[in-house]
Amino acid sequence: MILRGFGRPLLAALLLLSITACAGPKSRHETKPGTVVDHLEVIAANGSVLARTDIPRQSGWCLYWNHSVTGDGVIDCYVDDLGKMVLHRAYQPDFAAGLGHYPGRGILTSAEGGGYWIEDIDEPVRNNAYVLRVGSLAVNHRIVTTDGDEIYLSKMAEHTRVTIRLDTGE
Repeated sequence: MILRGFGRPLLAALLLLSITACAGPKSRHETKPGTVVDHLEVIAANGSVLARTDIPRQSGWCLYWNHSVTGDGVIDCYVDDLGKMVLHRAYQPDFAAGLGHYPGRGILTSAEGGGYWIEDIDEPVRNNAYVLRVGSLAVNHRIVTTDGDEIYLSKMAEHTRVTIRLDTGE
């Protein structure tokens, strides 16, 4: 369950997140939203696919985890922008170790109930993939898609390196 052990800003963050949190940039003329489906994959260091889920274009997913120092919830939301993985927004409870906002990288806004959102980051992820060192069960790395699919990374790959990749079939 996503709610367990998530920290003080949980309710505000989840209310703000909702289905539209991962919606990302508006659709372009080339593709109507939902007409093309790509796949989000979690790939182990040995190349095996640990998890795979559908991601309709112009929808997205969020990576949730509990900060390893404070235990508070952190969220990074991505969008499939016409076959390109794009970091769209992030929720951070405070300016704890490793967290923060950099001028020129999104717009910092206060979150209702505490913490803050960095909106409109819209930063493409190189090669549609990034490496993540999955944390312990206490860190509880997990992916939640706009469609409600959940992938519990810490349960399947605790303390290992995985690649999170958007597969467009191209």
